[in-house]
Amino acid sequence: MNKSNTKKAVGMEDIVYAHHVLKEVIVRTPLQRDKILSDRYECNVFLKREDLQVVRSFKIRGAYHLIRTLPEEDLARGIVCASAGNHAQGVAHSCNLLQIQGKIFMPSTTPRQKVKQVKLFGGPYVEVILTGDTFDDAYSEAIKTCEQFGMTFIHPFDDPQIVAGNGTVGMEILESMDGAVDYLFVTVGGGGLASGVGTYVKTISPATRVIGVEPSGAPSMSQAIANNEVVTLDNIDKFVDGAAVKRVGELTSAICKEVLDDVLLVPEGKVCTTILDLYNENAIVAEPAGALAIAALDLYQEQIRGKNVVCIVSGGNNDIDRMQEIKERSLIYEGLKHYFTVNFPQRAGALREFLDDVLGPNDDITRFEYTKKHNKDNGPALVGIELKSREDYKPLIDRMEKKGFQYVELNKDPVLFNLLI
Repeated sequence: MNKSNTKKAVGMEDIVYAHHVLKEVIVRTPLQRDKILSDRYECNVFLKREDLQVVRSFKIRGAYHLIRTLPEEDLARGIVCASAGNHAQGVAHSCNLLQIQGKIFMPSTTPRQKVKQVKLFGGPYVEVILTGDTFDDAYSEAIKTCEQFGMTFIHPFDDPQIVAGNGTVGMEILESMDGAVDYLFVTVGGGGLASGVGTYVKTISPATRVIGVEPSGAPSMSQAIANNEVVTLDNIDKFVDGAAVKRVGELTSAICKEVLDDVLLVPEGKVCTTILDLYNENAIVAEPAGALAIAALDLYQEQIRGKNVVCIVSGGNNDIDRMQEIKERSLIYEGLKHYFTVNFPQRAGALREFLDDVLGPNDDITRFEYTKKHNKDNGPALVGIELKSREDYKPLIDRMEKKGFQYVELNKDPVLFNLLI
C-alpha cells in the first residue's frame, strides 16, 4: 500500500496523554494467548479483549477522552452523538460519569440489546432517539439538532481526540507483549480504532504490520484508499452494524493510508462462522464487528505462520435475538444451507419421489412451503435443505436434474433470495 508524507494530526504524545485521562475510567483489558487459534494457524495468536471493557467495546476510550477535553460551557449546553450502538454506549456512560446531558441518535435498525444498554449506561442523563435505517441517517439528524440547540457533536470516529483515545488500545498491546508483534489485525468501520492503534504501533514498532479488516458489504476505507479520497458508498450491507458505514472520516482515512499495511475484506458469512466458533470453542461472545479481525486470519494464513499475531476483539455487544440469523448466514457461506424453488411434476407421488430419490441420506429439509397457498398443484414450493458437508451439494443437484425436477437456486439469485428468505 502506498504511503504519503502527510503529517499525521495525532501523535504518540496525544495517545500517552489520553491514557492518563482514561486510566481512572476504563478497564485495562487483557491480552490473552488463544491456544485454539494458535494451533489452528500455527502461530501465536493473542486476543486483545476489548469486549471485556466496561461498556463491552473500545468506544468508551475515544468518547470519554473527547468529552473530558471540552470546555465547561460546551458541557453545560449538552452533547449529541450518532451511533449504531457502541459509540452511543461510550457517550452515554461518559454523560453519566460527568453528569452532563446528552442526546443520542441511533438507526432504527440497531439491535434492541444495544438500545437497552445505552439507556442503562446513560441513566437520567441521556435521551435516545431512533431514526432512519443507517448510521448516516442518524448522523444527519444529530447534526440538525446540534445546529438548532447549539450543542456539541461527539463524532464516533473522525476527531483527533477520538483517535487519540482509541490509540490507547495499541499502547496497552505493546506494553503487555513480552516479544515483538509481527502482525496486528484491527477492525475498520469509520477508521477511528485503526488510525489510533496504527499511529501508536507504527511509532513504537514500525516493523509490525498493521492490517485493517472491513466487512465485504461496506468497503468504505478500501474505496477511500484506492481512490485517494473519501467516497460515499451508495449501498452497504448493514449486518456488521459496528463497522458498516457508507463514508469513513477524512482524518481517519488520511491516517489509515499512512499506518495500515493492508486492508482486507471479509464476507459477512465468514464473520458469522467466526462468531459461532468463538462462542463454541472459546466461550467468547463477540459481536460481528468484534469478530472481524479474527475472521481475517484465513486470508493471511501463510504470512502469519510462526509469528506473533494480535487480533483486537473490538466489542461483545451481540443481541441473542440475532443468533439464528448468524447461524443461517454461516451455513449459507459454508455451503451447507441451500434454498430452492422447486416445480414438482403434476403427478401422484412427486413429493415422495423427491424425498426418497433426490435427498441424500444426510440431507435435511429445514423449510418447505408452497408459494401459492390456494393452488398448490400449479405453483412451485420453497425448499430449504441443510447438508452435512459441502461435498454433498453436487450430488444433490445431479439427482434433482436426473429426476427431472425444475428448480431455481435462490442462493445464487440475490433478488429472489432477499424476497423469499
